[in-house]
Amino acid sequence: MRTFVQYSPDQSFILPPSPSDWLPEGHLAYFISDVVSELNLSAFFAKYDTVDGRGSPPFHPAMMVNLLVYAYCTGKPSSRKIERATYEEVPFRVLAAGHHPDHSVISAFRQRHLRELADIFGQVLRIAMAAGLVRMGHVALDGSKVKANASKHKAMSYERLVQAEQSLTAEVAEMLAAAAAADNAEDQANVPAARGGDVPPELRRRQGRLEKIRQAKAFLEKKAKDDAAARAAEFDQRQAEREAKEAETGKKSGGRKPGRPDPETAVPEPKAQQNFTDPESRIMVDGATKGFDQCYNAQIVVDSDRQIIIAADVTQQANDKLQLVPMVKQAVENTGTTPQNLSADAGYFSQEALSDPVLADIQTLVPPSRQKHGESCRKATATAPEDSAPQGQAAAEPPTADGATLARLVDRMRARLASQAGHAIYRMRKAIVEPVFGQIKQIRGFRRFSFRGLDAVQAEWRFICATHNLLKLFRAGVSASKIRQIG
Repeated sequence: MRTFVQYSPDQSFILPPSPSDWLPEGHLAYFISDVVSELNLSAFFAKYDTVDGRGSPPFHPAMMVNLLVYAYCTGKPSSRKIERATYEEVPFRVLAAGHHPDHSVISAFRQRHLRELADIFGQVLRIAMAAGLVRMGHVALDGSKVKANASKHKAMSYERLVQAEQSLTAEVAEMLAAAAAADNAEDQANVPAARGGDVPPELRRRQGRLEKIRQAKAFLEKKAKDDAAARAAEFDQRQAEREAKEAETGKKSGGRKPGRPDPETAVPEPKAQQNFTDPESRIMVDGATKGFDQCYNAQIVVDSDRQIIIAADVTQQANDKLQLVPMVKQAVENTGTTPQNLSADAGYFSQEALSDPVLADIQTLVPPSRQKHGESCRKATATAPEDSAPQGQAAAEPPTADGATLARLVDRMRARLASQAGHAIYRMRKAIVEPVFGQIKQIRGFRRFSFRGLDAVQAEWRFICATHNLLKLFRAGVSASKIRQIG
C-alpha cells in the first residue's frame, strides 16, 4: 500500500508556532514590518495621551499601521476586507500577531490618524533618497482623474438648484398651510392634539431636502463671488503694471481696455454643479474612458531612476495648467534638490507657469500644444532658434499685453523639444510617470477614494503614494539592515 506524508488537520501544535515560519523569507509583509518599525510613529501615540484610560485598551498603533500599509500595497483598502483577511490570509495574520481588529475599529483608526498616515510619505521618501533610488536628473509630472466617494447622479447644476428651491419652497409652504388648516379644524372641533406635535415625515423630508439645496446654492454663489474677487485682484495688478509701463514709455497701450470683474454682482454659471454627497468633488472627464464622473484630479511628480514619487497632491481643478509650479515647488521642498530636467504634457503649458522663477534653473519640456498619437515632437519644430543656455526659461521677460512674450515662449519651447537633446529627454516622459498611475489604478485597483472632502482625499493620496514608494524599495532589494542603518 502506498504511504503518504502524514496529514492530521486536527493535530494541535506541541510547541507554540512562530509567525516567522508562516511566510517565506523576504516576503513583503516582513519588509513592511521592518520599515514600520523604523518609522517615527510618535504622532500616532500622541493622540492617546489625552485618553482617560477607561474602556478596553486600544490596539498598538504599529500593528494598525502595518495592516493598513500592507492592505494598500496589495489593493485591499476596505476595512471589512482587512478584518476578514486577519482571519483568512497568512500575511495579515502575521502582521496582526493573532489579533483581529473589527472593521469599525480599523475604519476609526484610519479616520482618526489620516494626517499621520499621509505624513508617512515624507519618511518613506527620505528612506528612498538615502538608499540611492532618487537621482533628480529627470522628473516627470502628470495627473489622473480618480473617482470621488460620491455619485455623479447626486449632483445638481445651479440652474436646477434655483428651480428646485422654488418648487420645494412652494410645496413646503403648501404643506405647512394644510397642516395649519387641519390643526385649526381640530381645535374648533375640540379634537385632542396629536401626541408630541410631530412633524409629518413627508414634510420633514422635504424640509431637509430644501435645506441641502439652499446650502449647495449658497456654496456656488459664494464660490462665484470669491472667483470674481480673485480675478478682480489679478486685473488690478495687471492694470497697475500697464499704467506703469505707459508712464515709463509715454505711450498708451493699444487694444480695448478690458472690464474689471465685479464680485458683488457675480453669479454662478447655470451649468456650475454641486454634489450633495461630496460637495468638494467635481464633475470631470476621465481621460481613459472619456466619460464624465464625480472626480478629483490626482497629481504626482516621479523621478526617472526608479519611478519613486517625489511629490503628490490632489486638486479640484480638472485642468492641469495651474499645477505645474506648485508641484515643482513641492518636489524641491520634499527632496531639498532641484531637478535638472522636468517634462510634462501640453495640459501644463501656460505663460504664467513657465515664466515662474522656480523653473529658472530647470530645463522644462512642456509642449505648447497636444501631439497626435504617435507623432514626434521633432516634427513640430519652429523656425525660432533654441535658447542659447541649456537651462532657464523666459522668466527674465515680463508678460506683455500684446502676446509677444507668449509667442517667443512657444517658439523657444518648440525648438527645444525639436532639438536632439530635448527630444531624447521628452520621449521618456510617458515611460516615467504614466506607468505609475497604471500600477496604482490597474494593478492595485485604486480607482476611488475612500474619504470625502479635499483635505481627506489629499491625505489618502499621499498615503497611497507612500505605499507605492515602499513597493519600489522592496522590489529594488533594499534590505532591512540597510533600512535600519538609514533610520
